[in-house]
Amino acid sequence: MDIGFSEQDLQFQEEIRAGLNGAEYPAHVKEKQEKGTALTKQDLIDFHKFLYSKGWMGYNWPEEYGGTGWSPVQIYLFLNELAAAQCPTILPFGLNMVGPVIYTFGTQEQKDRFLPDILEFNTWWCQGYSEPGSGSDLASLSTRAVRDGDHYVVNGSKIWTTLAQHADWIFCLVRTSTEGKRQEGISFLLIDMNTPGIRVEPIVLIDGEQPPHHEVNQVFFDDVR
Repeated sequence: MDIGFSEQDLQFQEEIRAGLNGAEYPAHVKEKQEKGTALTKQDLIDFHKFLYSKGWMGYNWPEEYGGTGWSPVQIYLFLNELAAAQCPTILPFGLNMVGPVIYTFGTQEQKDRFLPDILEFNTWWCQGYSEPGSGSDLASLSTRAVRDGDHYVVNGSKIWTTLAQHADWIFCLVRTSTEGKRQEGISFLLIDMNTPGIRVEPIVLIDGEQPPHHEVNQVFFDDVR
């Protein structure tokens, strides 16, 4: 059995490699990566917008939603070339986490509203799952969302929220019912981080990284509509 790459695969690899070494790649990002200097929010935005400009941002999405439709081998080669070129990690929150949920389960209005922004990196997303005292036990989450007319009113907090200090939107697991098993009554909400009542507090880890270069945060929701 031949487990080598095909000529087409190798040509694809060369195209990715050439693009990462081309003049379009943000020079300030490359310089900081080579020096091991911390990247700013704008640096990461510039990197993701570069990927979009090359048509690579939706590397793992189906074509019908704006993705590349690449094969598993092409995805493997693409990610390998990113690593070899010391590129920043592609942020997973929009592209790998909320985007596939929206294009699989969302309404057409939600797809039209959010998917292009994710691919163009006009919206920075963060994840609201873990809570103080809950960790990975999502069945025990206590952040509540109570329906009030056309809105949900959210109260509670999320913890270990990676890069929430930069985020425009957060996708949250919240409790909308206490009936039945603990695993039931949990809903998935998309919340604008500029909504009144949201507060983001940094958590400084043992690595000592100080705001705004810290990684994780606690997010508080106080009567967030």
